[in-house]
Amino acid sequence: MSDLRSRLAVDHPDVVVWAAGGILMREHDGELEILLAHRPHREDWSFPKGKMDEGETLGQTALREVEEETGFRCRRLDRLPLVHYTDGKGRRKLVVYWTMEIESGSFTPNDEVDTIGWFPLPAAESLLTYERDVELLDAIRPSERQLRLLA
Repeated sequence: MSDLRSRLAVDHPDVVVWAAGGILMREHDGELEILLAHRPHREDWSFPKGKMDEGETLGQTALREVEEETGFRCRRLDRLPLVHYTDGKGRRKLVVYWTMEIESGSFTPNDEVDTIGWFPLPAAESLLTYERDVELLDAIRPSERQLRLLA
């Protein structure tokens, strides 16, 4: 178990499924854009994420899942507020997200994600399927610091 997961497990003993992912950001024409992924098997728009593998840290999970789903190798930036909910199988799930910056790679449609898109925050907010994802956008509203990081 990673240090972060161990610390989180103390406050969230009911969690059965641990997952992590990323909110990929870029600056385009002076505006912050967010990458959204369309998952055809769920018919939803969301952020790339997935379950922890045995022996992995949450940070490693986030980077692996983002690369598997989008083809992008990224660098983690800031950790975002925790997202917890009951999954489709009735299990408590906790997802840790980080904002991320792309270092390399390119998208190719795959079994999990058939398309991606870059969207300004208002468009991302209206396109996201789950309210829990929309709420995460409040944690990443543009700040001078974020825009400087992406420039």
